[in-house]
Amino acid sequence: MNDKTEASALSSDATEVRRQKLKLLREQIGEVYPAHFHRTMTNAELAAKYEGLEPDTETGDVVTVAGRVYSSRNSGMFMDIHDASGKIQIFSHKDVTSEEARSLLPMIDLGDIIGVTGVVRRTKRGELTINAQQITMLTKTLLPMPEKWHGVSDIELRYRKRHLDIMTNEESKLRFQQRSRIVSGIRRFMENDGFMEVETPMLHSVYGGATAEPFKTHHNTLKLDMYLRIAPELFLKRTLVSGLTDKVFEINRNFRNEGVSTRHNPEFTMMECYWAYADYEDIMDLVERLFSTLAMSIHGSTEFAFGDKQISFKGPFRRVPMPDAVKEATGIDFLAIKTDEEARAASKAAGFAVEKDATWGECLAFIFEEKVEGTLIQPAHVTHFPKDISPFAKEVPGEPRLVERFETYCNAWELGNAFSELNDPEEQRARMVEQLEQAHARGEKQKELDEEFLDAIDQGMPPAGGLGIGVDRLIMLLTNSPSIRDIILFPARRNKAD
Repeated sequence: MNDKTEASALSSDATEVRRQKLKLLREQIGEVYPAHFHRTMTNAELAAKYEGLEPDTETGDVVTVAGRVYSSRNSGMFMDIHDASGKIQIFSHKDVTSEEARSLLPMIDLGDIIGVTGVVRRTKRGELTINAQQITMLTKTLLPMPEKWHGVSDIELRYRKRHLDIMTNEESKLRFQQRSRIVSGIRRFMENDGFMEVETPMLHSVYGGATAEPFKTHHNTLKLDMYLRIAPELFLKRTLVSGLTDKVFEINRNFRNEGVSTRHNPEFTMMECYWAYADYEDIMDLVERLFSTLAMSIHGSTEFAFGDKQISFKGPFRRVPMPDAVKEATGIDFLAIKTDEEARAASKAAGFAVEKDATWGECLAFIFEEKVEGTLIQPAHVTHFPKDISPFAKEVPGEPRLVERFETYCNAWELGNAFSELNDPEEQRARMVEQLEQAHARGEKQKELDEEFLDAIDQGMPPAGGLGIGVDRLIMLLTNSPSIRDIILFPARRNKAD
């Protein structure tokens, strides 16, 4: 019998024993899964209230707590129960515990959820404890918990059965608590900065706002093919046109039918915002203030560790134009190159395998990704992107091949993307038509022009700065998580059979 077969057999045996205990409990107490239980304190509240209680002291205070049994010693005389806030020790003995409650002890297994009413004391060894008077069975579990000290070691099992991972791994539990704080922190920051939160559709009849492969579905009643959104950009800009607010944001789920990696998940969280009468430099300042605020919230400092690196979110971040960064790294001065052919020739001469029909801007962006992106460890704003790859941004005055766009990088990852947004309706249409033609040439025949968006822009959108932040990657950095699957509760996975 191999290790997995043996473990499966042991698990099956343990489950059968638990089912037998469940049957006995039903006969003994009737309801094993009550609908309600009133507790008077959480374990954290208990610890805080009695922090100053001296060892070997009994209070006389009666409290009611509830939680999952994580350890049991001396045939249940001592148990540790955990709720979401922490643990408390339970002491059961004939001198303090009713006979009815003590009769339950042989039926209680690790993982069961119980309620306890009793007197608070601190033991001679300093352990805060409840002398159990009454014990209530709240949930009898049928599966054993993973071994206490090692938790769930199989990484794929951790992602597939996240409930076990969090149940047995304090680091994972803390990471998801921090995720909640970070998302809440983003929302509070944006609201305090005067932004209004809105909700835009997740089902689009025409997808756009980014270049990505969509997930496709079908609406039966409308008899209409639809797409899960790849970005909320075009709807948020229509909100700006409406005059509802000058500062709008959405914390949104986006869906892209593309690869899975340590930094990519098919569905992911973005914070996207638009700020009327601002430009991309105003947005750079916004990003720096947001990032430093979040770091202070989680770490109490703008500096924190990621792996073996020390990251500083203290502003201002370094700002570097993309052509300057490429020139510094390779010696190629793209601003001195005039044509696409010259750009391809210079790239190939330097050893870069650019596409045979690559444009000037595509060559610049490709070399940046190859030679510069991996060096950007401390946060930096890379500015002045090629217009070729930035259809929604305003041109840089005096240099029509570049636009007022930046991406924020840290740990060699792109964290944010921002523009001085294009609001010239004729130029916007021309760029979107060109983008559509390129998509059709690539075989993306289902791609359409979003006429409703263009109609809104014809109505007049104020000048604005726009920003999208990859919330998941930002959380990875702030929680020292090397994989995106570590900070998404239930990440995309292959079928179990695969």
